[in-house]
Amino acid sequence: MNPALDLLPLGSSPRNLWHVNAQVCDTTRPGAAVRAVTLPALPQHIVLDAARTALVVIDMQNDFCHAKGWLASIGVDVSAARQPIAPLQALLPRLRAAQVPVLWVNWGNRPDKLNLSPSLLHVYNSDGRSTGLGDALAGAPEPSPVLQAGAWGAALVDELQPDPRDIRIDKFRMSGFYDTCLDSVLRNVDIKTLLFAGVNADQCVLATLMDANFLGYDCVLLQDCTATTSPAFCWDATLYNVRQCFGFTASSKDVMP
Repeated sequence: MNPALDLLPLGSSPRNLWHVNAQVCDTTRPGAAVRAVTLPALPQHIVLDAARTALVVIDMQNDFCHAKGWLASIGVDVSAARQPIAPLQALLPRLRAAQVPVLWVNWGNRPDKLNLSPSLLHVYNSDGRSTGLGDALAGAPEPSPVLQAGAWGAALVDELQPDPRDIRIDKFRMSGFYDTCLDSVLRNVDIKTLLFAGVNADQCVLATLMDANFLGYDCVLLQDCTATTSPAFCWDATLYNVRQCFGFTASSKDVMP
């Protein structure tokens, strides 16, 4: 009898499995065949492996993008933050059909705020009296502490519905990698290239993209699926820095046509 027969899969991801029985532990991972895709981009065109590419969408949630969300309540014009919605609606079905993982990385505080330092709280409540992280949001469609995990404000906008295959990650810093499981999840599904989308381009998107670059991922910012409520020069500086130091910029229209 060959003890290598009747091996059972062991692992949380089909991209990263052992096969085992009582006598044998097979740790080889054949991996998916390369699916090379050429993408027009700046500062140069790139060839990426669609089998090892994922889309990371940052903060497309009510508190940032809804007319009754937190940013709107403090006087921010959120129309710019809503610009990625339509391009993402067109892109997501194409990526899912191509079996490219989609990760939603939303700001989601702990209810007790024990993972938020005073310096982080100060950014959004510098006088101690303003409506900051975890505070009650007046005028929300339902009771919703600002950016609290599980609350209305931390939920995706209605126009962007997740698929059951999508992956959800809560973050609580500008970067989606700091103090979260994002890196572990991406490595477990054998991802090398990240497409970035969401808001704000010059803050949470850029911080997450920079950390991805530092961790060794190939990074592509999808310009039409990314936006910011900051002044125009912040957008220009973001594009410059991504192209100069951290990766590439491209259009979602050229991804998985």
